[in-house]
Amino acid sequence: MIRNPIVLLPSLFVGLALFACSPAPKKGDGASESEASGTSLVQTEAQRLAQFFADSYQRDLELSPMRQSRLGLKWDYDKWDDASPEALQANRELLEQRLAQSNTFDIAQLNEQEQSSLRLYQEDITRKLANDEFRFHSYILNQFRGPHTSVPSFLINIHKVSSVEDAQAYIARLNGVKPYFDQIIEQLKLREEAGIFPPRWAYDQMIQASANVINGNPFSEGREDSTIYADFVSKLDALGLSNSEKGGLLADARQALTQSVLPAYRALMTELARQQELSPPGDGVWRLPNGDKWYENRLSWYTTTDLTAQQVHDLGLEHVQRIHGLMRDIMTQVNFEGDLQAFFKFMREDPQFYYENTEEGRQRYLTEAKAYIDVMEEKLPEYFGLVPKADMIVKRVEPFREQSAGKAFYQSPARDGSRPGTYFANLFDMNSMPIYQMEALAYHEGIPGHHMQRAIAQELEGIPEFQKYVSFTVYTEGWGLYTETLAKDMGFYADPYSDFGRLAMELWRACRLVVDTGLHSMQWSRQEAIDYLIANTPNPQNDAVKAIERYIALPGQATAYTIGKLKILELRAQAKEALGDNFSYAGFHDEVLKHGPLPLNMLEEKIDAWVARESAPNA
Repeated sequence: MIRNPIVLLPSLFVGLALFACSPAPKKGDGASESEASGTSLVQTEAQRLAQFFADSYQRDLELSPMRQSRLGLKWDYDKWDDASPEALQANRELLEQRLAQSNTFDIAQLNEQEQSSLRLYQEDITRKLANDEFRFHSYILNQFRGPHTSVPSFLINIHKVSSVEDAQAYIARLNGVKPYFDQIIEQLKLREEAGIFPPRWAYDQMIQASANVINGNPFSEGREDSTIYADFVSKLDALGLSNSEKGGLLADARQALTQSVLPAYRALMTELARQQELSPPGDGVWRLPNGDKWYENRLSWYTTTDLTAQQVHDLGLEHVQRIHGLMRDIMTQVNFEGDLQAFFKFMREDPQFYYENTEEGRQRYLTEAKAYIDVMEEKLPEYFGLVPKADMIVKRVEPFREQSAGKAFYQSPARDGSRPGTYFANLFDMNSMPIYQMEALAYHEGIPGHHMQRAIAQELEGIPEFQKYVSFTVYTEGWGLYTETLAKDMGFYADPYSDFGRLAMELWRACRLVVDTGLHSMQWSRQEAIDYLIANTPNPQNDAVKAIERYIALPGQATAYTIGKLKILELRAQAKEALGDNFSYAGFHDEVLKHGPLPLNMLEEKIDAWVARESAPNA
């Protein structure tokens, strides 16, 4: 029997990811084995801490069907997460309870690793509680992401169908879209009461992306299959069912699509159109109630530092100037005559730097991007001890969301190996994906970038599970950007134009420091920020437009990349100086990666401790 398709998920909005040891199979009452048998076991403090982490992990997995599915689990395969206001309050109460309980451990009885994990656990909760003070400031939907696009994306990329039961669970999730979206609409109205709205221009894109999902069969006759229905049909075909069994499942899916998915999207679109008229003028969060405090929170969350908006802005200006100088060196190498702006124009417009805007051009891009990753993978043993077991693929962003999605992004593999890590490339407009940036982008999203870091974190042993999945964007994206530079150290970017592409991407991230703070703290308009990118980077105009719209939707997030990368490079330089000939790239990289994501202060402590160990006489 299919159960209610919504379960409580306190973690939906503040990203609760308190994971510990691998989960045991679910038990009806959640009782431990000792409790079930009536025996009483005396635990050491370390064992008590491990049990605390394990219980947190088990509970959080039980509360999130979508996280279960992403990890390859099928416990609640027929459900969506809970987006209700009650879930938000339950989440805060759970965080407060866990923080209080975490303070009961006697750290003197814990070893260094256990103390570090406990400290990380507490810092993660403290950050999330600080976020909760701005509970309704985040945009529940924006033009860049939200349930309107994550529902079809989740069904297509995460919900695997290997049995009739999986197909029935897929249909149950379709039937659950309407109550799920009812909760999303309720969240929109709560934000309306708080005076929180995305900019007016963003609503048109959200509405269009929603309309794309309900376009085609069975929503309208005589047309090709809609995105979700085509996915379900394809997955059913692979099962090899009888015509009658397949026909029954298809009929149930069509009914769910027309009676749940269709009205859900229509209601959402209606609400978005209504709220669009209420959105105040302007683009940055300064236009919202307590927007300045919210932006301070965002900078702290994403960078794990106390840098002010002005300090971040000035840092960006400094590195933009530095990278411009390195680009002029490339101009000399290729014998280009003219100034930097002329070179930017040449790189934007010369057809040699772009594949055709055709299916053949797109396939060529995917093939060559994967080839860069494959060659890089062969050289990893020279620079890494830890390498991931999980495979990875390169995939095109699906047509239904490519117009609103970002340039590229990565999806982690399933922990059980049932789904590879995936580098998604947005090939909607090939003029926004220059060939000269392909190499650096492949390293960033694939290997040794996000796939290395996130797949390795998932596979780590000897640390609690929450530590593998905790969110520190400055670490994750800082690592991704660092690996673009690392590839230069490894001997890649033999072509000067490709090396220019590396610099162009580094420049892009430095410019983010300028425009993100400009938009959200200095009251720049969307157009002012777009103009800054066009004037200071070689990227085409559409790139600049989409990027600025992303930074508006996700205030502060774009500042994490450069700040994280600079810190990793700083720590590497200090380690090289301290260790001299004893320095090892593999040793350094393994130390960065083997603890899972960390805030910058804890990362520095780990590297300092590693340097001290390597410097010891008997090291």
